[in-house]
Amino acid sequence: MNEYENERELMDYLNVIWKRKWLIIIPTFVLVVAVGVYSFFLPREWEVDAIIQPSKYMTQTEDGVYSEITIVDPTQIAAQINEESYNNLIAAELNLDIREFPKLKAENLRDTNMLRISTRENDVEKAKRILYSLFKHLKRDLDKKIDVEFIRIDTQISTNENLIKQTIIEKNKIPQEIISAKNKVKISEDRVNSIMEEMKAAKTRIDELEKQQRKALADKKQVSDAISLLLYSNEVQQNLRYYNTLDEKLSKEKITQEDLKLNLEGKKTEIEEINNEIDNIKDQIALLNEKKARVDYAQFIKKPTSSLGPVFPKKKRNVMITGILGLMIFTMLAFFLEYIEKQKPKS
Repeated sequence: MNEYENERELMDYLNVIWKRKWLIIIPTFVLVVAVGVYSFFLPREWEVDAIIQPSKYMTQTEDGVYSEITIVDPTQIAAQINEESYNNLIAAELNLDIREFPKLKAENLRDTNMLRISTRENDVEKAKRILYSLFKHLKRDLDKKIDVEFIRIDTQISTNENLIKQTIIEKNKIPQEIISAKNKVKISEDRVNSIMEEMKAAKTRIDELEKQQRKALADKKQVSDAISLLLYSNEVQQNLRYYNTLDEKLSKEKITQEDLKLNLEGKKTEIEEINNEIDNIKDQIALLNEKKARVDYAQFIKKPTSSLGPVFPKKKRNVMITGILGLMIFTMLAFFLEYIEKQKPKS
């Protein structure tokens, strides 16, 4: 039963459409023809676009991986263009009426640092001149920032080169200091040997005096012998004190000698540290020069190029949309008129 009713309703709809087919077809056809004629007489416009690579440089991370850094974020540049920041400059340069200046559109290409700029114009050459002028102004602004980056890099390189010169001057002083330290060590060694010889002589003298003292004790006790023993004892004491003085002097001189040797080794180590420091500074200069070599000025990736055909008006699309909308509107009108007719009281 339901299927029968559905089929009946469908047949009713089709009957209404067939009954008022000319009400649907003729107005729709007229609209389609009118839109087609109107689209035909509209001025044609071509799209001219270009792709720009903003000024950039390559930098190396600690892991040795290179990454691309743009001087100015492409989205920021695109926003400036879309906000018409350059329109007055371009219009003045090309002697264009700012009131008739075409709309410029810019966008950052996805997953890139490149920028696409485009405009629509019925005069292709005019559109190309506008985009070339826009690129010139962009390049001027971006390259100024590149020049600032160059100055910063050159300043760092100059600072490092001066640091190397100062370090080399300090390094050249060290060999003389090493020679002086070696001479001091030699002098200290000679002093040690001299003190040891004096100590050896003093020890020999002490041994002789003690031997004579023992011999005197073994002889008979006479007044002269007692005086001799006293003299021997005093001289032994003096020599012992002199020997102890020499021993202290020897200990101090050995400490001084050890300090001189440590200082000498420190000078040799200092040379190695300075050489390492110079190598590190040279590596930094090489990285800065490499960074400078990897700086790129703003450039065209794709020069201003027009579309193969007009992008406006889109005649086929306009006619198709008009036809679809006309059929929908006039079909609804047909059903509405049919409804009105059924509501009229029968005489």
